[in-house]
Amino acid sequence: MLVLSRKLNEVVIIGQNIEVVVLEVHGDRVKLGFRAPMEVSIHRSEVHDKIAHPPALADAECA
Repeated sequence: MLVLSRKLNEVVIIGQNIEVVVLEVHGDRVKLGFRAPMEVSIHRSEVHDKIAHPPALADAECA
């Protein structure tokens, strides 16, 4: 794991075409912006987990 310190408005480049920008810092919360090609999916980890492991059909019918 690479660990970096960044200040407001500083950028991290991933590969050749993905940028992560520090937009805002408030206490222990950081707001990040992402610039990437449209074909690159960007999700929060909890959303990614739901996409990767959707609930079984039987679970959906019980709800």
